Amino acid sequence: MTQTYSIAVIPGDGIGPEIISVALDTLREVSRKFDFEWAFTEAPVGGAAYDLTGDPLPPETLALCQKSDSVFLGAVGGLQYDNLPNDKRPERALLGLRSGLELFANLRPAKILPQLIESSSLKREVVEGVDLMVVRELTGGIYFGQPKGISIESNGERKGFNTMVYRESEIERIAKVAFETAIKRGKRLLSVDKANVLEVSQLWREVVSRVGKDYPQVELSHMYVDNCAMQLVRWPKQFDVIVTGNLFGDILSDEASMLTGSIGMLPSASMGLGSLGMYEPVHGSAPDIAGQDKANPLAQILSGAMMLQYSLKQPEAAKAIENAVLTVLDQGYRTGDIMSPGMKQVGCKEMGALVTDAVRSS
Repeated sequence: MTQTYSIAVIPGDGIGPEIISVALDTLREVSRKFDFEWAFTEAPVGGAAYDLTGDPLPPETLALCQKSDSVFLGAVGGLQYDNLPNDKRPERALLGLRSGLELFANLRPAKILPQLIESSSLKREVVEGVDLMVVRELTGGIYFGQPKGISIESNGERKGFNTMVYRESEIERIAKVAFETAIKRGKRLLSVDKANVLEVSQLWREVVSRVGKDYPQVELSHMYVDNCAMQLVRWPKQFDVIVTGNLFGDILSDEASMLTGSIGMLPSASMGLGSLGMYEPVHGSAPDIAGQDKANPLAQILSGAMMLQYSLKQPEAAKAIENAVLTVLDQGYRTGDIMSPGMKQVGCKEMGALVTDAVRSS
């Protein structure tokens, strides 16, 4: 019997619908090639959901995602939503999805493709050969810690406050994901914290070190977050797998993504204890180019490859998509964000069609 995968498709806002559309074409083509089927069901999240229902994460959407094999997400957010209350802003939907689906581990690869070395803002000798993975804890830390809010002091001055908190169990489970990821790569793991200042980081370092005793084949080291931020642009080839908390991971993974030349090239996976995952590009909704056929769909397409690899256990199909992307880049096609002299500039739809054709003819 042919395997059918149930996928919750969330186009979202801005360029999300455009890049999702072309990525689905690629996924449909690869399923024909490898003899499995899709059951795609679209649902609103973010600004699109707020416009329809007044809620950035409708209960029906969360329920659909919970019963699906995976979630395929475009992007959320837009300038028109910036003045909404915090609980109504599109970005809150992402936190709700991660929490509601118990997706506590974000995997963010940053790999330099040979075809795009010249697109990086760093020198060739610095970035050539970079291939690292940031494992970011997603459901704890300062984004979720209580208490938080804005209060008014006795003198009438307003005070904002957030709480950074991690429990041992939360640190243990993200550490295990990171060690398991390192085993499959270069067997080197760097844990990033601020243990010289923060008590929560002191506990983080202690627990990660303890978990590391169960993985003697992995070389574990530690680094303060400020030093790591510097080292990522000084000597990024020193890194294999980086594990860190929610706030630090948010910042460092975006920094790492720019080593590659364009944030429009990088996929990500958010995973829990089971096979259910949420797959999305690391870039935002780019409302300034929405609807203009200028978006780079490759990060969305490669997010589909990650979904096939990590959740659906279709490694050959995942590799076919990755190879198709490389083929199109080898042929000299570029969207505007990765354009360089001598290349052929194309739009979002054409880039997607080229990748789909490359899958078909491989």
